[in-house]
Amino acid sequence: MIALIAEKPSVAKDIARVIGATQRNDGYLSGNGYMVTWAFGHLIQLAMPEAYGIKGFHKENLPFLPPVFTLIPRQIKEGKGYKADPAAVAQLKVIEKLFRECEGIIVATDAGREGELIFRFIYEYLGIAKPFDRLWISSLTDKAIKEGLARLQSGVAYDNLYYAARARSEADWLVGIN
Repeated sequence: MIALIAEKPSVAKDIARVIGATQRNDGYLSGNGYMVTWAFGHLIQLAMPEAYGIKGFHKENLPFLPPVFTLIPRQIKEGKGYKADPAAVAQLKVIEKLFRECEGIIVATDAGREGELIFRFIYEYLGIAKPFDRLWISSLTDKAIKEGLARLQSGVAYDNLYYAARARSEADWLVGIN
């Protein structure tokens, strides 16, 4: 089976229909040799300073430059703090199961820097090491999906796009925190 991940459920459903993955499951669609799942946008994010042991915003802690950025599931506010979003954690478990069981991965997140970042953060956070191919389409017509699937490229062809996305994300974090 091939696992295919889209950025959002609506896109996953369009692609699944075209490739014949019409069986509904918890967090994915399957059929015709495919398991089609989705993110809900950014399921993984850069950890906030508290994850590095910094409590509160005090000028003596600034500038704060983490030695290595830590990835965590999307957070939601709870009381005075934050906790992992249960919906994000549940979907990450589905994605991890599919990625570990599959024979190959197709990335169908949005064609662009943020789409690449969304997938790569998930991929890195879950510790997946399988090679993946990239579906690069800018339209969800049946024709565009079929043509895109016929010309998949190795994910490594998009490494520089990911590096640019990650650099922008980390720079935004550093400026925003400091």
